[in-house]
Amino acid sequence: MTKIAPPPSAGPSDGPPVQAEAPQLSVVMSTYNRGDLLDDAVRSVLAQRAAITPAFELIVVDNNSTDNTREIVERFADADRRVRYLFEPQQGLSYARNAGIREARASLIAFTDDDVRAEPDWVAAIVRAFREHPESDIVGGRVLPVWPAAPPLWVTRDHWAPLALVDYGEAVVTVDAEHAICLVGANLSFRRSVFDAVGVFATSLQRVKDGIGSLEDHELLLRLLRIGRTGVYDPRIIVHADIQPGRLERAYHRRWHTGHGHFHALLRSEQIEQTSVGTLLGVPAHLYRQALGDIVGWMRATAIGEPARAFRHEVRLRFFDGFFRTRRREFLEKSRQERREELWRLLRLSVPRRGPLTQPAGTGVRRGRE
Repeated sequence: MTKIAPPPSAGPSDGPPVQAEAPQLSVVMSTYNRGDLLDDAVRSVLAQRAAITPAFELIVVDNNSTDNTREIVERFADADRRVRYLFEPQQGLSYARNAGIREARASLIAFTDDDVRAEPDWVAAIVRAFREHPESDIVGGRVLPVWPAAPPLWVTRDHWAPLALVDYGEAVVTVDAEHAICLVGANLSFRRSVFDAVGVFATSLQRVKDGIGSLEDHELLLRLLRIGRTGVYDPRIIVHADIQPGRLERAYHRRWHTGHGHFHALLRSEQIEQTSVGTLLGVPAHLYRQALGDIVGWMRATAIGEPARAFRHEVRLRFFDGFFRTRRREFLEKSRQERREELWRLLRLSVPRRGPLTQPAGTGVRRGRE
């Protein structure tokens, strides 16, 4: 994997354009205590090629920062009318993005992050994709890495998810309920009408401060796909993500996968919840089978000296740990009768029987075969 050079910084050659017309695109950039990265992120959005770029606005949402975020954004806003500063006191990425949605003036809304840099044709590419795909309500693009140094050998594409990197190749890909590929909020755009149809980002699945592994982007995408909306991945829409050195440590990846398991337990997606056997402590049975396979795989890989393979099994087990702990806590918060009913359903589905089982008193489950 080679280091990808970042796009050029904003230059003073053309100066900030004066936009008389209403914006075609509202860019929402949420930030929390990242003043050291924010400057470059804002500059990259403002450095769009004037000749090809439709009118746009940039809304920077300060999510209760305590550093110099406000001063940085206001300095840009004083020099460029396209920039607006917005303060959101409720802590959390979804709260910040939802505040940006309320303030956005355009019919298209793009989201990006405070640690990425947009290509000079980023805005134009987003608007063009919506124009070329009028049937699509969601547009996502590539998020490519800018490595601080040569990454460790184990950081292959199998481990890109914790880094929020996306690259599905050079071809346009349709996103629908049958092909729900992951698009991430660092490079994700919507028609404004979708928020009227299904609501905004869920606050129950959001990243708060420095939390990791959250699913607010994916949950909104699934909500839209469930009602028949579609999207596209367009490889011409590109941002570059600065990979923080700490994210190239195994400890970070372990923590991310544990958090990801926790949020998946809250999400309850159909893909994970489907089970022909039942659940134990609120966890679908197939996840126990997968975890057992990963334990065996980790032991084998460790024994034969394949650390990269062993780590892939380990992070899957970290996901299971986060999922299991969350579901077990929810299970124990249920009433005694609800817990007995769940265990009884699992027993009836998993134990071979020749005749009807006798139901325990008070479960409310009917006797006999299902």
